[in-house]
Amino acid sequence: MRVGILSDTHNFLRPQVLERLAGCERILHAGDVGDLEILAQLRRIAPVEAVRGNTDGGATAAALPESLAGELGGLPFRMIHQREDIDPAWIQRVRLIVCGHTHRPELAWQGSCLLLNPGACGPRRFSYPLTLAILTVSD
Repeated sequence: MRVGILSDTHNFLRPQVLERLAGCERILHAGDVGDLEILAQLRRIAPVEAVRGNTDGGATAAALPESLAGELGGLPFRMIHQREDIDPAWIQRVRLIVCGHTHRPELAWQGSCLLLNPGACGPRRFSYPLTLAILTVSD
């Protein structure tokens, strides 16, 4: 299963992001989406699950949960916008935790749990590169 993971679009979805996500079977958005139209565009590629970020307001904030639990091809995961809001108990229960917020890509193991921050692919901020993640889940 090919999963596209992105965060911090801040109401700006680059054509290159859509190109990179082509062929994904699922898409996870770790918050700071912007307008809900961003998620509608992503849904044209694959089913989307998203959480609200600290800058999401109005209809977007009302439509999105603070955190999300699910499975990707049998792989249990949790998603939340800010890493500091991760419940430590999640690390013992799931294999993947996705977060965003920092605009800096990060990949780190905590025991058997992978912490993944795809960075940001919206408007360029700070001096970080524009990034997203593609995760392949297999047997």
